[in-house]
Amino acid sequence: MEKSKAYVATSLSESLPPPPNTTGVVGWLRRNLFQSWGDGLMTLVAMLLLFVLVKEYIGWFLLDAAFEGNSRKECREIGSGACWAVIAERFNQFVYGFYPVAERWRVDLSGLLLLIAILPLVYENVPKRMWLFGYSLVYPIIAYLMLTGFEGSSILPAVDTKLFGGIMLTLLVGITGITFSLPLGIVLALGRRSDMIFISGICVAFIEFIRGVPLITLLFIASTMLTYFFPPGTSFDLLVRVLIMVTLFSAGYLAEVIRGGLQAIPKGQQEAADAMGLGYWQSMFLIILPQALKISIPGIVNSFISLFKDTTLVSIIGMLDPIGIGRAALSDHKWSGLSSEMYLFVAVFFFICCFAMSRYSMHLERKLHTGHKR
Repeated sequence: MEKSKAYVATSLSESLPPPPNTTGVVGWLRRNLFQSWGDGLMTLVAMLLLFVLVKEYIGWFLLDAAFEGNSRKECREIGSGACWAVIAERFNQFVYGFYPVAERWRVDLSGLLLLIAILPLVYENVPKRMWLFGYSLVYPIIAYLMLTGFEGSSILPAVDTKLFGGIMLTLLVGITGITFSLPLGIVLALGRRSDMIFISGICVAFIEFIRGVPLITLLFIASTMLTYFFPPGTSFDLLVRVLIMVTLFSAGYLAEVIRGGLQAIPKGQQEAADAMGLGYWQSMFLIILPQALKISIPGIVNSFISLFKDTTLVSIIGMLDPIGIGRAALSDHKWSGLSSEMYLFVAVFFFICCFAMSRYSMHLERKLHTGHKR
Protein backbone atom coordinates (compact mmCIF):
# COMPACT_ATOMS: atom_id res chain seq x y z
CA MET A 1 0.00 0.00 0.00
CA GLU A 2 1.51 3.27 -1.16
CA LYS A 3 1.86 6.07 1.31
CA SER A 4 0.20 9.41 0.39
CA LYS A 5 2.66 12.15 -0.40
CA ALA A 6 2.18 15.66 0.98
CA TYR A 7 1.88 18.36 -1.66
CA VAL A 8 4.16 21.34 -1.23
CA ALA A 9 3.55 24.36 -3.46
CA THR A 10 6.62 25.54 -5.31
CA SER A 11 5.14 28.82 -6.54
CA LEU A 12 2.48 31.34 -5.61
CA SER A 13 -0.92 30.99 -7.17
CA GLU A 14 -2.00 33.76 -9.51
CA SER A 15 -4.25 36.32 -7.83
CA LEU A 16 -7.78 36.35 -9.16
CA PRO A 17 -9.35 39.65 -10.19
CA PRO A 18 -12.00 41.12 -7.85
CA PRO A 19 -15.66 40.58 -8.77
CA PRO A 20 -16.72 43.06 -11.51
CA ASN A 21 -19.51 44.56 -9.40
CA THR A 22 -17.11 45.63 -6.62
CA THR A 23 -14.80 47.91 -8.61
CA GLY A 24 -15.11 51.03 -10.72
CA VAL A 25 -18.26 53.12 -10.92
CA VAL A 26 -20.55 50.18 -10.26
CA GLY A 27 -18.61 49.24 -7.14
CA TRP A 28 -18.69 52.83 -5.84
CA LEU A 29 -22.46 53.03 -6.39
CA ARG A 30 -23.01 49.75 -4.57
CA ARG A 31 -20.85 50.75 -1.58
CA ASN A 32 -22.12 54.29 -1.18
CA LEU A 33 -25.66 54.50 -2.59
CA PHE A 34 -27.15 51.03 -3.05
CA GLN A 35 -25.55 48.89 -0.36
CA SER A 36 -28.98 47.62 0.72
CA TRP A 37 -32.60 47.93 -0.37
CA GLY A 38 -33.16 50.64 2.21
CA ASP A 39 -30.13 52.64 1.03
CA GLY A 40 -31.24 52.32 -2.58
CA LEU A 41 -34.76 53.51 -1.79
CA MET A 42 -33.44 56.53 0.15
CA THR A 43 -31.07 57.36 -2.74
CA LEU A 44 -33.91 57.33 -5.29
CA VAL A 45 -36.16 59.47 -3.05
CA ALA A 46 -33.33 61.98 -2.47
CA MET A 47 -32.61 62.17 -6.22
CA LEU A 48 -36.29 62.79 -6.94
CA LEU A 49 -36.52 65.57 -4.36
CA LEU A 50 -33.29 67.13 -5.66
CA PHE A 51 -34.65 67.08 -9.21
CA VAL A 52 -37.90 68.76 -8.14
CA LEU A 53 -36.04 71.47 -6.23
CA VAL A 54 -33.38 72.16 -8.85
CA LYS A 55 -35.27 71.92 -12.14
CA GLU A 56 -36.90 75.33 -11.69
CA TYR A 57 -33.54 77.03 -11.07
CA ILE A 58 -31.70 75.43 -14.01
CA GLY A 59 -33.69 77.57 -16.43
CA TRP A 60 -32.98 80.76 -14.49
CA PHE A 61 -29.32 79.90 -13.99
CA LEU A 62 -28.45 78.71 -17.49
CA LEU A 63 -31.16 78.04 -20.06
CA ASP A 64 -32.95 81.41 -19.90
CA ALA A 65 -29.91 83.42 -18.76
CA ALA A 66 -28.40 86.35 -20.65
CA PHE A 67 -24.62 86.41 -21.02
CA GLU A 68 -24.39 89.59 -23.10
CA GLY A 69 -25.79 93.05 -22.68
CA ASN A 70 -24.94 96.53 -21.49
CA SER A 71 -27.69 96.90 -18.91
CA ARG A 72 -30.34 95.00 -17.03
CA LYS A 73 -32.93 96.12 -19.56
CA GLU A 74 -31.00 94.55 -22.43
CA CYS A 75 -30.63 91.32 -20.45
CA ARG A 76 -34.40 91.13 -19.97
CA GLU A 77 -34.89 91.54 -23.71
CA ILE A 78 -32.62 88.53 -24.32
CA GLY A 79 -33.95 86.17 -21.64
CA SER A 80 -35.98 85.97 -18.47
CA GLY A 81 -33.28 84.26 -16.42
CA ALA A 82 -30.12 85.46 -14.75
CA CYS A 83 -28.23 88.44 -16.15
CA TRP A 84 -24.61 87.24 -16.14
CA ALA A 85 -23.60 90.17 -18.33
CA VAL A 86 -23.07 92.24 -15.18
CA ILE A 87 -20.42 89.77 -14.02
CA ALA A 88 -18.72 89.87 -17.42
CA GLU A 89 -18.62 93.68 -17.41
CA ARG A 90 -17.35 93.93 -13.83
CA PHE A 91 -15.09 90.88 -13.90
CA ASN A 92 -11.83 92.87 -13.90
CA GLN A 93 -13.03 94.80 -10.85
CA PHE A 94 -13.97 91.56 -9.11
CA VAL A 95 -10.40 90.32 -9.66
CA TYR A 96 -8.26 93.46 -9.36
CA GLY A 97 -10.45 95.97 -7.56
CA PHE A 98 -9.38 99.45 -8.67
CA TYR A 99 -5.73 98.52 -9.13
CA PRO A 100 -4.17 100.58 -11.98
CA VAL A 101 -4.62 98.81 -15.31
CA ALA A 102 -1.00 99.41 -16.36
CA GLU A 103 0.27 97.71 -13.18
CA ARG A 104 -2.04 94.69 -13.12
CA TRP A 105 0.80 92.49 -14.36
CA ARG A 106 2.10 92.68 -10.80
CA VAL A 107 -1.11 91.10 -9.53
CA ASP A 108 -0.84 88.37 -12.15
CA LEU A 109 2.80 87.72 -11.23
CA SER A 110 1.85 87.56 -7.54
CA GLY A 111 -0.76 84.95 -8.43
CA LEU A 112 1.86 82.89 -10.27
CA LEU A 113 4.22 83.14 -7.28
CA LEU A 114 1.32 82.00 -5.08
CA LEU A 115 1.03 78.79 -7.10
CA ILE A 116 4.76 78.18 -6.54
CA ALA A 117 4.28 78.79 -2.80
CA ILE A 118 1.50 76.18 -2.71
CA LEU A 119 3.58 73.50 -4.47
CA PRO A 120 5.48 72.21 -1.40
CA LEU A 121 2.21 71.92 0.50
CA VAL A 122 0.51 69.81 -2.17
CA TYR A 123 3.28 67.68 -3.69
CA GLU A 124 5.80 65.69 -1.69
CA ASN A 125 8.35 65.09 -4.46
CA VAL A 126 8.97 68.72 -5.36
CA PRO A 127 12.74 69.38 -5.66
CA LYS A 128 14.19 71.55 -2.87
CA ARG A 129 10.97 71.17 -0.89
CA MET A 130 12.39 72.51 2.38
CA TRP A 131 13.65 75.63 0.61
CA LEU A 132 10.22 76.10 -0.92
CA PHE A 133 8.66 75.82 2.55
CA GLY A 134 10.74 78.81 3.61
CA TYR A 135 9.62 80.67 0.50
CA SER A 136 5.98 79.85 1.31
CA LEU A 137 6.37 81.45 4.74
CA VAL A 138 7.71 84.72 3.35
CA TYR A 139 5.45 84.79 0.29
CA PRO A 140 2.85 87.15 1.87
CA ILE A 141 5.60 89.72 2.51
CA ILE A 142 6.89 89.36 -1.07
CA ALA A 143 3.38 89.72 -2.46
CA TYR A 144 2.61 92.75 -0.28
CA LEU A 145 5.80 94.55 -1.33
CA MET A 146 5.21 93.69 -4.97
CA LEU A 147 1.63 94.94 -4.88
CA THR A 148 2.29 98.13 -2.93
CA GLY A 149 5.54 98.98 -4.74
CA PHE A 150 8.10 101.60 -3.77
CA GLU A 151 8.11 105.37 -3.97
CA GLY A 152 10.17 106.62 -6.92
CA SER A 153 10.56 103.17 -8.48
CA SER A 154 10.09 102.93 -12.24
CA ILE A 155 9.47 99.17 -12.26
CA LEU A 156 7.32 98.87 -9.15
CA PRO A 157 5.83 102.33 -8.57
CA ALA A 158 3.90 102.80 -5.36
CA VAL A 159 0.18 101.94 -5.46
CA ASP A 160 -2.15 103.15 -2.72
CA THR A 161 -3.67 100.24 -0.83
CA LYS A 162 -7.04 102.03 -1.00
CA LEU A 163 -7.14 100.83 -4.62
CA PHE A 164 -6.83 97.19 -3.55
CA GLY A 165 -10.04 95.23 -3.85
CA GLY A 166 -11.88 92.20 -5.13
CA ILE A 167 -10.47 88.70 -5.11
CA MET A 168 -6.94 90.09 -4.88
CA LEU A 169 -7.69 91.72 -1.53
CA THR A 170 -9.47 88.64 -0.18
CA LEU A 171 -6.56 86.36 -1.06
CA LEU A 172 -4.01 88.80 0.36
CA VAL A 173 -5.82 89.10 3.71
CA GLY A 174 -6.70 85.42 3.91
CA ILE A 175 -3.28 84.02 2.98
CA THR A 176 -1.43 86.47 5.24
CA GLY A 177 -3.66 85.62 8.18
CA ILE A 178 -3.32 81.86 7.60
CA THR A 179 0.46 81.98 7.13
CA PHE A 180 1.34 84.02 10.21
CA SER A 181 -1.42 82.96 12.60
CA LEU A 182 -0.37 79.29 12.70
CA PRO A 183 3.15 79.81 14.14
CA LEU A 184 1.81 82.52 16.46
CA GLY A 185 -0.97 80.17 17.59
CA ILE A 186 1.61 77.47 18.36
CA VAL A 187 3.62 79.92 20.49
CA LEU A 188 0.49 81.01 22.36
CA ALA A 189 -0.56 77.41 23.00
CA LEU A 190 2.87 76.53 24.38
CA GLY A 191 2.91 79.73 26.42
CA ARG A 192 -0.47 78.98 27.98
CA ARG A 193 0.81 75.58 29.11
CA SER A 194 4.04 77.08 30.47
CA ASP A 195 4.95 76.66 34.14
CA MET A 196 6.07 80.30 34.26
CA ILE A 197 3.09 82.20 35.64
CA PHE A 198 3.99 85.49 33.96
CA ILE A 199 4.15 83.99 30.45
CA SER A 200 1.13 81.80 31.03
CA GLY A 201 -0.89 84.78 32.32
CA ILE A 202 -0.07 86.94 29.30
CA CYS A 203 -1.05 84.16 26.89
CA VAL A 204 -4.28 83.40 28.75
CA ALA A 205 -5.27 87.07 28.85
CA PHE A 206 -4.57 87.50 25.13
CA ILE A 207 -6.44 84.35 24.09
CA GLU A 208 -9.48 85.05 26.24
CA PHE A 209 -9.65 88.67 25.03
CA ILE A 210 -9.48 87.61 21.37
CA ARG A 211 -12.09 84.90 21.84
CA GLY A 212 -14.40 87.26 23.70
CA VAL A 213 -14.41 90.09 21.15
CA PRO A 214 -16.00 89.83 17.66
CA LEU A 215 -13.69 90.29 14.69
CA ILE A 216 -15.73 93.22 13.40
CA THR A 217 -15.01 95.07 16.65
CA LEU A 218 -11.28 94.47 16.22
CA LEU A 219 -11.48 95.73 12.64
CA PHE A 220 -13.20 98.91 13.81
CA ILE A 221 -10.45 99.33 16.39
CA ALA A 222 -7.87 98.88 13.64
CA SER A 223 -9.55 101.41 11.34
CA THR A 224 -10.32 104.13 13.88
CA MET A 225 -8.97 103.82 17.43
CA LEU A 226 -5.53 102.34 16.72
CA THR A 227 -4.20 105.63 15.36
CA TYR A 228 -4.79 107.30 18.75
CA PHE A 229 -2.04 105.15 20.29
CA PHE A 230 0.63 106.49 17.92
CA PRO A 231 2.37 109.87 17.94
CA PRO A 232 0.54 112.70 16.11
CA GLY A 233 1.20 112.70 12.39
CA THR A 234 2.05 108.99 12.28
CA SER A 235 0.65 107.32 9.15
CA PHE A 236 -0.18 103.65 9.53
CA ASP A 237 -1.63 101.99 6.45
CA LEU A 238 -5.15 100.65 6.97
CA LEU A 239 -4.44 97.41 5.13
CA VAL A 240 -1.47 96.67 7.39
CA ARG A 241 -3.63 97.29 10.45
CA VAL A 242 -6.28 94.91 9.10
CA LEU A 243 -3.67 92.23 8.37
CA ILE A 244 -2.33 92.50 11.92
CA MET A 245 -5.78 92.28 13.51
CA VAL A 246 -6.88 89.34 11.34
CA THR A 247 -3.65 87.48 12.16
CA LEU A 248 -4.01 88.07 15.90
CA PHE A 249 -7.68 87.06 15.83
CA SER A 250 -6.97 83.80 14.03
CA ALA A 251 -3.97 83.06 16.27
CA GLY A 252 -6.14 83.27 19.40
CA TYR A 253 -8.49 80.55 18.13
CA LEU A 254 -5.71 78.40 16.70
CA ALA A 255 -3.97 78.48 20.09
CA GLU A 256 -6.92 76.71 21.71
CA VAL A 257 -7.16 74.17 18.89
CA ILE A 258 -3.47 73.33 19.21
CA ARG A 259 -3.67 73.26 23.02
CA GLY A 260 -6.35 70.59 22.69
CA GLY A 261 -3.98 68.56 20.52
CA LEU A 262 -1.19 68.98 23.07
CA GLN A 263 -3.43 67.77 25.89
CA ALA A 264 -4.29 64.65 23.88
CA ILE A 265 -0.65 63.51 23.89
CA PRO A 266 -0.02 61.02 26.74
CA LYS A 267 2.23 62.30 29.51
CA GLY A 268 4.47 59.31 28.97
CA GLN A 269 5.68 60.82 25.70
CA GLN A 270 7.24 63.74 27.56
CA GLU A 271 8.62 61.46 30.26
CA ALA A 272 10.23 59.24 27.62
CA ALA A 273 11.80 62.30 25.99
CA ASP A 274 13.17 63.42 29.36
CA ALA A 275 14.58 59.93 29.96
CA MET A 276 16.42 60.15 26.64
CA GLY A 277 18.04 63.41 27.74
CA LEU A 278 16.17 65.65 25.32
CA GLY A 279 15.64 69.28 26.29
CA TYR A 280 12.28 71.03 26.33
CA TRP A 281 12.47 72.44 22.80
CA GLN A 282 13.96 69.24 21.37
CA SER A 283 11.21 67.07 22.81
CA MET A 284 8.57 69.59 21.84
CA PHE A 285 9.57 69.99 18.17
CA LEU A 286 10.71 66.39 17.58
CA ILE A 287 8.11 64.41 19.53
CA ILE A 288 5.18 66.33 21.03
CA LEU A 289 4.28 68.99 18.46
CA PRO A 290 4.28 66.73 15.36
CA GLN A 291 1.77 64.42 17.04
CA ALA A 292 -0.33 67.29 18.40
CA LEU A 293 -0.52 69.02 15.03
CA LYS A 294 -1.61 65.80 13.31
CA ILE A 295 -4.41 65.40 15.84
CA SER A 296 -5.40 69.06 15.39
CA ILE A 297 -5.56 69.07 11.57
CA PRO A 298 -9.40 69.16 11.33
CA GLY A 299 -9.66 71.99 13.86
CA ILE A 300 -6.81 73.97 12.30
CA VAL A 301 -8.27 73.78 8.80
CA ASN A 302 -11.71 74.64 10.15
CA SER A 303 -10.22 77.80 11.69
CA PHE A 304 -8.53 78.63 8.38
CA ILE A 305 -11.82 78.27 6.51
CA SER A 306 -13.60 80.50 9.03
CA LEU A 307 -10.84 83.08 8.73
CA PHE A 308 -11.05 83.08 4.93
CA LYS A 309 -14.81 83.64 5.04
CA ASP A 310 -14.43 86.35 7.68
CA THR A 311 -12.34 88.42 5.25
CA THR A 312 -15.66 89.69 3.88
CA LEU A 313 -16.00 91.80 7.03
CA VAL A 314 -13.41 94.24 5.68
CA SER A 315 -16.14 95.68 3.45
CA ILE A 316 -17.76 97.16 6.58
CA ILE A 317 -14.73 99.41 7.18
CA GLY A 318 -14.65 100.65 3.60
CA MET A 319 -12.38 98.10 1.90
CA LEU A 320 -13.76 96.72 -1.36
CA ASP A 321 -13.56 92.95 -1.21
CA PRO A 322 -15.73 90.97 -3.72
CA ILE A 323 -18.87 91.82 -1.74
CA GLY A 324 -17.89 95.49 -1.70
CA ILE A 325 -17.26 95.39 -5.46
CA GLY A 326 -20.67 93.80 -5.94
CA ARG A 327 -22.37 96.52 -3.91
CA ALA A 328 -20.58 99.19 -5.93
CA ALA A 329 -21.77 97.57 -9.16
CA LEU A 330 -25.36 97.39 -7.91
CA SER A 331 -25.30 101.11 -7.16
CA ASP A 332 -25.06 101.70 -10.93
CA HIS A 333 -28.61 102.26 -12.19
CA LYS A 334 -27.88 100.09 -15.24
CA TRP A 335 -27.44 97.00 -13.09
CA SER A 336 -29.70 97.74 -10.13
CA GLY A 337 -31.78 94.82 -8.94
CA LEU A 338 -29.26 92.12 -9.87
CA SER A 339 -28.17 91.26 -6.34
CA SER A 340 -28.90 87.54 -6.83
CA GLU A 341 -26.34 87.26 -9.63
CA MET A 342 -23.76 89.27 -7.73
CA TYR A 343 -23.95 87.39 -4.45
CA LEU A 344 -24.20 84.00 -6.18
CA PHE A 345 -20.96 84.72 -8.05
CA VAL A 346 -19.23 85.65 -4.78
CA ALA A 347 -20.67 82.57 -3.05
CA VAL A 348 -19.31 80.28 -5.78
CA PHE A 349 -15.83 81.83 -5.42
CA PHE A 350 -15.78 81.30 -1.65
CA PHE A 351 -17.19 77.79 -1.98
CA ILE A 352 -14.43 76.77 -4.40
CA CYS A 353 -11.69 78.11 -2.11
CA CYS A 354 -13.13 76.67 1.11
CA PHE A 355 -13.97 73.32 -0.50
CA ALA A 356 -10.38 73.05 -1.78
CA MET A 357 -9.05 73.67 1.75
CA SER A 358 -11.43 71.08 3.15
CA ARG A 359 -10.38 68.44 0.62
CA TYR A 360 -6.71 69.16 1.30
CA SER A 361 -7.38 68.66 5.00
CA MET A 362 -8.90 65.24 4.28
CA HIS A 363 -5.87 64.39 2.13
CA LEU A 364 -3.53 65.27 5.01
CA GLU A 365 -5.55 63.17 7.45
CA ARG A 366 -5.35 60.12 5.16
CA LYS A 367 -1.67 60.70 4.47
CA LEU A 368 -0.70 61.08 8.13
CA HIS A 369 -3.16 58.42 9.37
CA THR A 370 -4.87 60.84 11.74
CA GLY A 371 -7.74 59.37 13.71
CA HIS A 372 -9.03 55.80 13.99
CA LYS A 373 -11.72 54.09 11.95
CA ARG A 374 -14.33 52.17 13.84
